Amino acid sequence: MRNFKSADALRRLYMLVVCAVMILACSGMILYILNRIYNLEFRTQLYLRGHIFVMALYIGVFLFLGQVFGGLLVGIRKVGEVMFSLLFTAILTDIFFYFIVMLLSYKFPDPGPLLLVLLLQLVFSFSWISIFGNLYAKNFKPFDVLLIYKGESIENFRKKLNERKDQFNISEVVSVDCGEESLKEYINRYNTVMLWDIPAEQRNNIFKYCYEESKRMYVMPKISDIILNGSTPVHLFDTPLLLTEGNPLEYEERVIKRLVDIILSLVLIILTSPIMLITAIIIKLYDRGPVFYKQIRCTKNSREFKIIKFRSMIVNAESRGVAVLAKENDPRITPIGRFIRKCRIDELPQLFNVLKGDMSFVGPRPERPEFIEKFKETMPEFAFRMKVRAGITGYAQLYGKYNTLPYDKLKFDLYYIEQYSIWLDIKLMILTLKILFTKESTEGAESDITAGKM
Repeated sequence: MRNFKSADALRRLYMLVVCAVMILACSGMILYILNRIYNLEFRTQLYLRGHIFVMALYIGVFLFLGQVFGGLLVGIRKVGEVMFSLLFTAILTDIFFYFIVMLLSYKFPDPGPLLLVLLLQLVFSFSWISIFGNLYAKNFKPFDVLLIYKGESIENFRKKLNERKDQFNISEVVSVDCGEESLKEYINRYNTVMLWDIPAEQRNNIFKYCYEESKRMYVMPKISDIILNGSTPVHLFDTPLLLTEGNPLEYEERVIKRLVDIILSLVLIILTSPIMLITAIIIKLYDRGPVFYKQIRCTKNSREFKIIKFRSMIVNAESRGVAVLAKENDPRITPIGRFIRKCRIDELPQLFNVLKGDMSFVGPRPERPEFIEKFKETMPEFAFRMKVRAGITGYAQLYGKYNTLPYDKLKFDLYYIEQYSIWLDIKLMILTLKILFTKESTEGAESDITAGKM
C-alpha cells in the first residue's frame, strides 16, 4: 500500500511540474510582447505591478480554461486529446489577453505579434505534451483494477475500459455473487477497485470494506446517489441529515439563469442573423420546401412546445407519422442538411426558443413526448429530468455520445440538475465550443431508443 501511495504521489508531482513549466513558458512569451511591444502603445505604460496584474489575469484564465477543456491533463488523457484541448485553451486565453491590450491602448492594436506568439505557444506546447505524455505512459504503468459487477451489462463497460488501456488494466473481473469472503480476498490483492452496477444493499458492505482498507474506488452511481450528491448537509440538534428538495434551483438562481438566457440569446440572434438568413435562402432554393422544421418537444414540468430548427432532411421525412431517430449516414438528410448539421447551423433557430422561454442554453436535451413515454416504461425516473427547462447544450450532450445508453444520459442530466450553479452553466457553455469541433458530437445514433436500463 505504501508503494502504491508513493507512486500515486509521484504521478501527481510529475503532472504538476509538466503543467507548470508549460504554463510558465506560454506566459513568458506573452510577457515578452506585453513589455516589448504592446506596453509602448498604452497611454499609460505599465511597470512592475501592472505587468504582474496582467500576467496574473492571464495565468488565471489559462488555468481556468485548461481545467474546463482538459488541456492540462498531460498523462491522464491521450496525447492527441490533450493537444486538441490545449489548442482551445491557448486561443481563448490569448483572445482574452488581446481584449486587455485593447482596453489599455484605447484602440485595436496590431494582432500580428500575438498571432506569432500563439503559433510559438502551440508548437512548444504540442512538443512538450507529446514528449512528456509519452514519457508518462512509459514510466507510469496503468492501474491494476479489480472489477466487481452485477448483471449482464458488464461487457459494454469493459469495451469502454479497453479504450483506455493506458490508464486501466482490468486484471480480474468477478461477480458480486461469489460471496463476501471471496470478494475480500480479491480486494486485498489490488489497490484499485471498480464497483459496477451493484445493488445498493450488496454494494454497501463492499464499499465500507474498500474504504476501511484505503482502496482507490470507482463506483457506478445509482439515481439516488446522484440526487443525494447534490443535497445540503444539515443537522437536527446532534443528528446529521442530508436535505434534498424537489425543486433543485433556488429562486435567485432561476432569475439569474433566465436573465442570462434572454441577454445572450438576443446578442447571438443579432450576431448570427446573416448566417441564418443565408442558410434559409439556400434551403429554400434547394428543393422549394419549408425552411424550418418544427417538432413537438417537452420542457420543464412536461410542458409541450415546438422546437425550431433549420430543416436538414427531405420534406416529409416522417411520412408515416412515426417518430424515427436520425442515424449515421441517414439517407433522409439532404447534402445541405448534412453540412449545416456538421457545423451546428441547424440549431441556431433554437435561440428563439430560448428567448421565448421554452428552453435554456444549458439543460437536459428536450425529448419528444412519444419517446419520453417509451423511456418511462423502463426508466420511471426519466421524468426527473424535466424539473428544469430543456437546454440547447448540457451535461449529457457534452460528456455522452448519440449512442450512449439513455440510462447513462439520464444520470448526466440529473447530475447537472443536482449540481447546478451559474459557474457550471458557464463551464458547460465554454466546453460546448470544443465539442462543436469533435466528430463524436455529430455522429448519429446506432441503437434503438428503447435500449436503456442497465
